[in-house]
Amino acid sequence: MTNTGLAKIGWIGTGRMGFALSVRLLEAGYDVAVYNRTRSKAEPLAALGATVVDRPADLADRDVVFIMVSAPKDLQQVVEGDGGLLTVENVSPGVIIDSSTVSTEASAKIRALATAHGSHFLASPVSGNPGVIAAGKLTLAVSGPRETFESVEALLNTLGQGVTWVGDGEAARLVKIAHNVFLGIVTQAMAEITVLVEKGGVSREAFLAFLNDSVMGSTFTRYKTPAFVNLDFTPTFTMPLLKKDFDLGLDAARELGVPMPISEATAELVSAAVDSGHLLEDFAVLLLDEARRAGITLVSEDKHVLSGLEVSPNV
Repeated sequence: MTNTGLAKIGWIGTGRMGFALSVRLLEAGYDVAVYNRTRSKAEPLAALGATVVDRPADLADRDVVFIMVSAPKDLQQVVEGDGGLLTVENVSPGVIIDSSTVSTEASAKIRALATAHGSHFLASPVSGNPGVIAAGKLTLAVSGPRETFESVEALLNTLGQGVTWVGDGEAARLVKIAHNVFLGIVTQAMAEITVLVEKGGVSREAFLAFLNDSVMGSTFTRYKTPAFVNLDFTPTFTMPLLKKDFDLGLDAARELGVPMPISEATAELVSAAVDSGHLLEDFAVLLLDEARRAGITLVSEDKHVLSGLEVSPNV
């Protein structure tokens, strides 16, 4: 049931992530209207109470509009292209919250455009995937005016468990890019040590059970354990997207004068994985390339292992 006392929300981009987050808002009682370039992907939300619109401009009168698209050109199109969010004369959202993973330059351009049209703008990239969202463990880094952040903090807390204001301007973009570089580094390191012990005669299941219970275990290592054990690379985040974020991260490192030798080495491996055809699988597929370089062929261990993100039936 819609809570009429809550802000009216618009959502642009209902891919896997945007769809799952829109569901959370609807379940929390928000009035949500959604736009997606491929309308059919948004239409199932109508059964949950969302209004599906034909253009981003149809969301211009909303209190808060979230944007979650995949590239700078897509962000520019939905904001200022034909039928874009900010193309309606004398009407613009109170707050625009952009959760796309784009460069600081692309973000700053949209921020300036939003400001010129009278909208407040927050950059708010997220860490997670649909499984993380369902478990209520999504985290968000937010940058922009502190007072704007505080005005929507309760709304953002609806989306997950951790919302952190990281500074003014485009600071959140750098935070998210650094986060995703770390994802790649940790996954490559996890692949290397897992292949090492398997070649030495230890099962992946046994090694990762030990690792996850040790001080080196983490939410992330637990989450990737089923993929490593059973070789299920159903995508949560693909290799081309990871490569894009390494490129952005290393560009930022060069601009800021920060040496990142481990990141550079991992970026080469990620790039090689993309070149070899790993385009649609989850980035945990780095495990297979590491095994190939070690001269072994992996097979699924066909074991039931938990990811740590299982949703309690009582929640």
